[in-house]
Amino acid sequence: MPFVTSDLPYGYGDLEPYIDEATMKIHHDKHHVAYTTKLNAAIENTSQASWSIEKLVSDYKQVPENIQAAVRNHGGGHFNHEFFWNILAAKAGGEPEGHLMASIEKDFGSFAAFVKLFSESAANRFGSGWAWLVLNDKKILEVSSTANQDNPLSDGKKPILGIDVWEHAYYLKYQNKRPEYVENFFKVINWKAVSKNLDKALS
Repeated sequence: MPFVTSDLPYGYGDLEPYIDEATMKIHHDKHHVAYTTKLNAAIENTSQASWSIEKLVSDYKQVPENIQAAVRNHGGGHFNHEFFWNILAAKAGGEPEGHLMASIEKDFGSFAAFVKLFSESAANRFGSGWAWLVLNDKKILEVSSTANQDNPLSDGKKPILGIDVWEHAYYLKYQNKRPEYVENFFKVINWKAVSKNLDKALS
């Protein structure tokens, strides 16, 4: 079955004023749809067409060389955006609770220390890419960043939270003020969804 760009789990304007409606429409309907469409075209009539998106992203080096770049870029773009939409929500933000908060405090010292490290990673990512909260192979949370549409799965790490810092994610509203976009990102994080990502990664 071809991959499908899922509908947003909220309205285009529901994340206002932090992420604007115009950006959400272009980001989801143009950029994400393009990644999905180009991924499907690359793997059509290949054995990789039956792979899960997680396997494609984590094992892209194992696919035929002639489609490897497309799977890496467009497969990563599809996975990353499906992941991104689902860790955002209207009337969200605040701080995590329960096991997620305990894990953040254990591995970073405090929630404030994590926010500072994550924000710096996002703001300082050169060019296009992502910043991530991941669970490493030692079951420890860490902050990392990836270029373009690369994903921590390719390095054997499990993404828990991620922010898209490609200019298409924020430029209509924030122009060159990426740090302001990163700051406001924390006001729309769905921490319940992030907590479920951690639970899944630990299972």
